[in-house]
Amino acid sequence: MCEPPLLHVVLFEPEIPPNTGNVIRLCANTGTQLHLIHPLGFRMDDRRLRRAGLDYREYARVQEHPSYAAFRGQVHLSRLFAFTASARRAFHTAHYQPGDGLLFGSESRGLLRSLLDTFDEEDTLRLPMVAGNRSLNLSNAVAVAVFEAWRQLGFAGANGPS
Repeated sequence: MCEPPLLHVVLFEPEIPPNTGNVIRLCANTGTQLHLIHPLGFRMDDRRLRRAGLDYREYARVQEHPSYAAFRGQVHLSRLFAFTASARRAFHTAHYQPGDGLLFGSESRGLLRSLLDTFDEEDTLRLPMVAGNRSLNLSNAVAVAVFEAWRQLGFAGANGPS
């Protein structure tokens, strides 16, 4: 029997196959569950997705959901943090717990305002950036957030010293 994932990454309507492929590889290597919210901007058999994810797809836990509402109805998380450049709270100030979810928006739109409005301000997080810049690459942002949350959780499940 497979242990429950320590963390969940949720990509809301991702558009660029290599970004999602990179996130699949990241999730496989950190033991993180990946949730993909449709519509996707690509097909799951896209060669660019496979190339970016290399052969890690078989090691990653990936679940697809037809909509955000379906995801929320099927998956019960301890907490869900929404990542957005407009948040006031920096991501490293959150105290992550096992079972938390990290929600990221699409590459061109981010998270919809109507979706962000359903979150308490303390559950919206941002990655610090130089003033005047708009956003980070999606897969880079996910990696930064996952590794901070995993660090706070003692790199549980990692091989070798942490």
